[in-house]
Amino acid sequence: MPSEKLRQASADTSENLEMDMSPMIDLTFLLLIFFMVSSHLITIQIDRRVSPPTALNSQVAKFASGRVVVNILADGTVWAEDQVELTTTEAITDYVEQGRIANDAAGEQTRLNLRADKEVETRNIKKVVQAAGEAGVTEVIFGSLAVEK
Repeated sequence: MPSEKLRQASADTSENLEMDMSPMIDLTFLLLIFFMVSSHLITIQIDRRVSPPTALNSQVAKFASGRVVVNILADGTVWAEDQVELTTTEAITDYVEQGRIANDAAGEQTRLNLRADKEVETRNIKKVVQAAGEAGVTEVIFGSLAVEK
């Protein structure tokens, strides 16, 4: 008789069996939140007023941590990443030194990320690099756009 009951239960197709998807949805949202919180994104604010030069051998930087971003516009004015104009060499040195001190406290190597417009004169770039050197930052990353070979 047990086999007859089994046949009757399996033969009854009028009852729709549905799987409860709520645990799967909960798990998906938990994983999404976990990866959002634990991920480390490379973010650098880009000044739209700077039109960087193009380069054949440009490479995408691997790490964004430890960077002090300085923008030089086409007219030669120097701007910090947070949209503050650096009018003197001393202001540039102070800005880079503050970034270096913060990076040293975090245990990161400081790099100057120099984004200069393609129309900027070389003397303006040299002024910023020398000011960064006076602040103790000797590694410079020049921003450029990649060109297809």
